[in-house]
Amino acid sequence: MKVLLADDHRLIIEGVKLKLAELDPAVETVVAMNLEELDALVQQHGPSLDLALIDLAMPGTHGHEHVAMLRSVLPKLPVIVLSGSEDVEQMRALMDLGVLGFIPKAYSPDVMLSAIRLVLAGGVYIPPLLLSSAQAQGWQPGDARVAQGAANALQAGISNPLDGLRKLLTERQIDVMRLLSQGKPNKLIARDLGISEGTVKIHLAAIFRALNVRNRVEAVVASRKLQGL
Repeated sequence: MKVLLADDHRLIIEGVKLKLAELDPAVETVVAMNLEELDALVQQHGPSLDLALIDLAMPGTHGHEHVAMLRSVLPKLPVIVLSGSEDVEQMRALMDLGVLGFIPKAYSPDVMLSAIRLVLAGGVYIPPLLLSSAQAQGWQPGDARVAQGAANALQAGISNPLDGLRKLLTERQIDVMRLLSQGKPNKLIARDLGISEGTVKIHLAAIFRALNVRNRVEAVVASRKLQGL
């Protein structure tokens, strides 16, 4: 698994890298400490990234323009914002942009890791402050209904082979799904894609959630329906 980590504080970077190793010992982290480095890493590693953890206040950034840029260039990449701010309106604006999680830096490392696991499994992490506000105002992020979107897509049918899958899965998850459809076990999927078996399991959990299925067989059936096969 390859993670883009953008933050200008070395202590935060090292702490996050240690927690990510608990998620997957084979995780590869590429680090940007300013906007210029972030742009360069997106160009260099974009298609191979599995997750982005992005700080809001780095040298060269203006508001959340860099987050919007990342969402535009890599729309399928799961993005989580790490921030020293706990401003609810800022959280809401970022979630509406398609960010899948907002983690205040005041939260514990274990909360961060749980949030990352949730996002990698296809969920959306909403911090308690925003959740309370959302419940009061009836707001919810646009990406929070992925599973229902999968069900609707299955019912409607998709004419172009991969269009349906690309609406629900990242490119890496589609790669995993392709090998899964060939009947390959996790070990061979990991070898073919150059990732660890732990990362394969994380991708499978996200695929099951996105397709609203319970196991490998149901996932294959659902993916074939989405492709019109």
